[in-house]
Formats: sequence, C-alpha cells, structure tokens
Amino acid sequence: MNPLERDLFTDPDLIRDPTPYYAALRAHGPIKQEPHHGVFMVSGLEEVLAVYADHASFSAVIAPLGPFIELPKPAEGETIADVVENRSDEIPLSGQLFTLDPPKHTRHRALVAKLLTPNRLKQNEEFMWALADRMIDEFVDRGEVELCRAYAEPFALLVIADLLGVPSEHHERFRGWLQGEGALVAGDAGAMGGGEKVFANLHPYFTRYVEERRAEPTNDVLTQLATVRFPDGELPEVADVVRIAATFFAAGQETTARLIATGMRILAEQPDLADELRGDPEAIPNFVDECLRLESPIKGAFRLVLRDTQLAGVDLPMGSIVMAMNGAANRDPRLFDDGDRFDAKRRNARRHIAFGHGEHFCPGASLARAESRISFERLLARLDNVLLRDVAALSYAPSFIIRGLESLPLCFRTRS
Repeated sequence: MNPLERDLFTDPDLIRDPTPYYAALRAHGPIKQEPHHGVFMVSGLEEVLAVYADHASFSAVIAPLGPFIELPKPAEGETIADVVENRSDEIPLSGQLFTLDPPKHTRHRALVAKLLTPNRLKQNEEFMWALADRMIDEFVDRGEVELCRAYAEPFALLVIADLLGVPSEHHERFRGWLQGEGALVAGDAGAMGGGEKVFANLHPYFTRYVEERRAEPTNDVLTQLATVRFPDGELPEVADVVRIAATFFAAGQETTARLIATGMRILAEQPDLADELRGDPEAIPNFVDECLRLESPIKGAFRLVLRDTQLAGVDLPMGSIVMAMNGAANRDPRLFDDGDRFDAKRRNARRHIAFGHGEHFCPGASLARAESRISFERLLARLDNVLLRDVAALSYAPSFIIRGLESLPLCFRTRS
C-alpha cells in the first residue's frame, strides 16, 4: 500500500517508523492533504517555516492534537478567528504556552526568559555533570541497563527540577513519581503511569510553593519563579506561573529523554563512531544536532487556518488544519543532501527545525543541547563496547506527535 494512503496518526507501523511516509510526501511535493482526517501535511522545510511565521493565517491553538480537538462552532456572524480570539477557553489546552498566539504568547514567553538567565543555566549545567555520574554509578557495575528508565528519563526530569529550584531533598520524590510511586493528588492515582503521576503532582506541588514564596520570599530559585513578572510589571496569576513550570517538565523531560535514547541507540549501532567521539568530545555537539535532525523528538505541530490562504500553490480554506512536519522537513533534500542518512559530521546539521521556529522556538533548546552533550560525554567516558542487548525489545512512543524510544536495553563493559 502507498504510505500516503495509510493513517499517519493511527498506523502502528508508521508510528514506529514514519520514514516511508516522509519519503512519499517528498515525492509528492511540499504539501499534501491526507485522506483520513483532511489534514494538510506540510513537509517542505521552507513551507514549514512559512507556516510557523504567519500568525495571522495559522493559529497554534490546536498545536498538540490537531484534528482530535473538538472546536466550538462559530456563532452567526463569527469567523473561526473570532472563536480563537474570544472563546479560546472553550478549546482544550488553549491556555498552555505552546497553544498561545502572539501577543499573548509573547507576553507569557517573557516569563520563561526571565527564568532562563545565563547565570541560572550555568549553575544548572554544573548540576548536570554531577548528576550524570551519580546516575551512571547506579548501573555501571551491572554490565547492562535499560537506558530510558535508568538514565534518560530521570536525568531529564531532575535537571528541570534543579533548574526550577526544587529542593534537592525532594528530588527522589520526583523520581518516585516517574517510577509510578506515590501521589499527592486525589482520585485513583494507582491507575496512573509514572509520567502521568509526575505531571498530575506538579500542579499542587508548585501551587503550594508559589503561594508560600509569595507570602514569605526567601533567597532561592523558587522565590524567583514565584515572583517573576510580566514585562509591564504585572504579577501573573499563580496558575500562570504553575503552567509555565508544568510546561517545562512536560516538554523538556519528554523530548530530551527521547533525544538521549536516540543518540545512544545510534552509538550502539555504530561503535566506530562511539570511539571517534570518545577521542574528540568537541564533535559531540554536532552529533547531537544530527540526532535532532534525523530523529526529531517532536514530529510536528498542528495549526488552524484562520483565513483562506495559499501555500506553495495549494489552497488552504479557513477552518482547515495543517500539520507542520518538523521530522519530514528536517530531511528536505533541498537543504540536506541524502537526508535519510545519519552523518555525525554533517556541516549544516544545526539548520534543523527540531526545536520549532520563530515565536514558538523551544525556549529550552540550549538546555536540551547541554543535557545531551553532557550525557553522551559521560556515558561514553564510562561505558565501553556498548551494544543493543535485544533489538526486538526496542519500542517507540505510540504517539503521532512524539518520536522516540520508550525502551533501550543495552549491554556494555565498564571503562577503566
């Protein structure tokens, strides 16, 4: 069957490996409407950048779920743009940073910029070096490890916890949530998975701390988080600050963990490359960017068409949905030669759009790069002859948005 006749959003084989779908899209052209949900799939890099840049024509309000979000119907005399502007509270997830449009998005993103100061990032990087070795210590003598649960996921979680000022004595509590332990929330917490428990607990956890620090400020990072202000000096609602913190955890932990796992899978498959990077750690940043290009942790994002428009000669009617396909665009042959091939020395690897573009460019991009660089440097320094323990056990996230491994069983020798 032609890959374009299959449903990218539900087909388990395409969720495991979307490469055939990407290739079929490229052969067709930069935009094609898929037959199952009517989504216009935008796979050309130039065209994806145009979608991300045109906020008057394309709204991020449906970014994570696209056709699976039920939009309110416009009333008589209303346009879809009016609905997004005036009735966004009726749209699921519309209050999150990644679903906001300018100028509201610009205003809330400014809160993030005030938290990610160069000094804070430097302090956080110092924490990463120690954390990486501490976590490797837990499994280095065993000769085998399932890297996602033992390293990538908790490492990414605890890095963000430290960045946002979670006291070190609470770090094991966060890690316990990731492993499915305990809960602060009411309801049937026992039915939740580890990731769900983390994010269910984040809101009450940070709400309490923001309220406490506003009542009694102290000289710590949580107080900075609690007292951060909009550019005009207005103090945000507690819920706004908590959403920023939760977004950091949801977006940063998930994607960075996938990136680390992707890189280690490639290194296990290419032992000569692992040896090259051990001998030349300065080459690791380019390796990271090539991992991001070839296996973008975010496959893409949806946009709602606010007005009749045209892109690359294709008419996009008002109310239709497009998917800006970062993963496909990062293999666009107009920019990347032999784009389906991994090349750790690719000279333009950094021109990928794995972190998005424009207003919605990921504010944690530098953080993710640092986490990955440090992880690969320490893992390569301490583990030798890293191999896939069971290729059949590799499993990928069952998601049409997230691209990445959920399980990576490795065996290795300890480097002396």
